[in-house]
Parts: sequence; structure tokens; C-alpha cells
Amino acid sequence: MRSLRFLLIVTIVTLALAACGASGGNTGGTNANSPVIIAWLPNESGADLKDARDAIGAVVGEALGRPVEHRTTTDYLIAVEALANNTAHLGFFGAEGYVQAHDKNSKVIPLVVPSGSDGTLKTAVYYSWLAVARGQEGNYQENGVYKIDNIQGKRFAFVSSSSTSGFRVPSSNIIKYFSQQEKWKNLNADELIEGGPNKFFSEVQFGGSHQGSAVALLSGAVDVAAFCDTCVSNYIEIVSGEENKPGAVYRVLKNAPEPFDKFPGAEFVIISATPVINPPIVANSGLLTADEIKRLQDKLTSDEVANNPRIFATKAEIDAGFKPLFRKTKEERFLVVDDAFFNPIRAMR
Repeated sequence: MRSLRFLLIVTIVTLALAACGASGGNTGGTNANSPVIIAWLPNESGADLKDARDAIGAVVGEALGRPVEHRTTTDYLIAVEALANNTAHLGFFGAEGYVQAHDKNSKVIPLVVPSGSDGTLKTAVYYSWLAVARGQEGNYQENGVYKIDNIQGKRFAFVSSSSTSGFRVPSSNIIKYFSQQEKWKNLNADELIEGGPNKFFSEVQFGGSHQGSAVALLSGAVDVAAFCDTCVSNYIEIVSGEENKPGAVYRVLKNAPEPFDKFPGAEFVIISATPVINPPIVANSGLLTADEIKRLQDKLTSDEVANNPRIFATKAEIDAGFKPLFRKTKEERFLVVDDAFFNPIRAMR
């Protein structure tokens, strides 16, 4: 099934690229009249994030003096392939998506990552969660301590095999934990992808986005789901416990947009939370000149962008209804990183 799905996605990408070619589109980096194409993962492709995408696009357009075109997607692989196959100039990927794109095309490089709240790379993390429905959390505790022993045999949702916090990190954690047991000593990531009799999980679903994985949990389609804090933060509020700690209880907002609009007030509990290095804005340096790369990095790391409430949204901006990609709590800003910054993710493979 996975091979058929992959072939289908490749076919879709090929047809899309052919359509672009037929329309006379030009993705060359030196043509000032051609648009800079930004590919977005499904997590950031929703209508509710249009204004946030446009804010990033405005910064890119100003830095390069070129029009900007947004390419939203419904599948991780399509976005990753767009950068790797030279049909998009920029993207906003998790570390795993970046590494996969870079492996396919070494011209794909990181531009910047959002810093932590103190403005440094030391705190530049978000969190990979394993969550269960409220009321089920007692099944994942021993003497009041949360443990993942009982996820084995359950119905489980990942995000995508190209997702960092929705697959690479949780699968690595699961393998590290359970491979200490004789029965699962040879457990690997490939074996976690499909469920069934004699498999680690009884059933495995891929939500396609962090929102989709969370909805699989809220709908009762799975017992445990992996997704990240930042991708669902616009739709939920904390009810009790400490943020990003096992035992924290979250509730879907009553006015949450799609796909959470069918689950107002639904609650879930975090049973595991793992810090993950922040996702990069990436560039295809084969489609952009060295000067354009430098101009983008200079612009994105500027105080102007750090203080732009449509890029790093303040509480006031969010309270007014703006749905952000990045939040401003203290000193958040973009920082330049190199390829080696993502070696910890490579080490999980």
C-alpha cells in the first residue's frame, strides 16, 4: 500500500510540474519577473493561516524585489519534492522534511530557524507529543508516573513519514524504549508504519498533518496520536497541568476552525512530550543566487522582522483573531543555521 501511495504521489507531482511547464511558468532564480515559489506543508496550508503565510511572503518579496507565489499542499511528500525537484524556491519544513529534501538535492539548504523565547538557539525547540483522550490517561500510568508501555497493541496515529515531531522523533523514542525488551529487540521504524496481528500496533494511521493526527484521536479513530504543540496551538487551550509535560490536559476551543470545529470542548492528555529542534525555513540554492540567499537571511534576521506582529505574533494580535505561524513571548527572532544543526535528527535514523 505504501508503494502504491508513493507512486500516486509521484504521479501527482509530475503532472503538476508538467502543468506548470505548460503554463509557461519560470522558476529560475535570476529572472526578476518570475515569482518566488514558497511550498507549505499541510500543517501550514489551511485557510486560517493565509494571513500568516502572506506576511512571510511580503518579507520575501521585499527582500528580493520579486513577486511571491504560495503553493499549499495536502501531503508532506509533495512539499518536500517541490524543493528537491527544483519547482519551489523556499519552504517551511520540520527538520526531518529538510533532511529528506537535502538528501535528494544538496542544493536545498537551511536559511533560518525561529529562536527560543530568549532569542537564542539553545532554547529553539518545540515539542513532540503522544496524546490520549481524556479519561484514558490512567491506562498509561504506573504509580502516578506516565509511561508508554501500554501504547503497544493500540491503534496509533502518526502525521507523515516525512514529519519530524509526528514520526521521526516519536518512532525513535518508541524503538529506543521497547527494543530493551526481548520481544521487540529488532523493532525498527519500518515496522511501526503498518499495524495488524503480530505487529507492534494493532492499527496505524497517518493523519497527513499534525491537525489530522490530532483529529484522528479526538474522533476516536485511534487510541494514541503523535503530533506537535505548535501546529495545534491555534486550536486548543490548556486546562490543567504544566504545558508540554506529561499529564497536561488540553481542550479544543469552542470556536476552533476546521478541522477542529467538529470537536468543540473535546479534551486530551499528554502522556509523553519530547523537545525537538525548531523547523527551518529552507531554500533551493540552485534556484536562488548567493546574493538572494544573503538578502533573505539579512531580512529575516532583522529587528524589523523580529518585531513584526504578523510574523512573530503578539498576544494582542492573537487576541484580535490573527492565527500565527510564530509567536512573540519575549525575544523570539529568526537565526541563521547551517546544515550541521540538523545532525541530531539524522542520528535518529
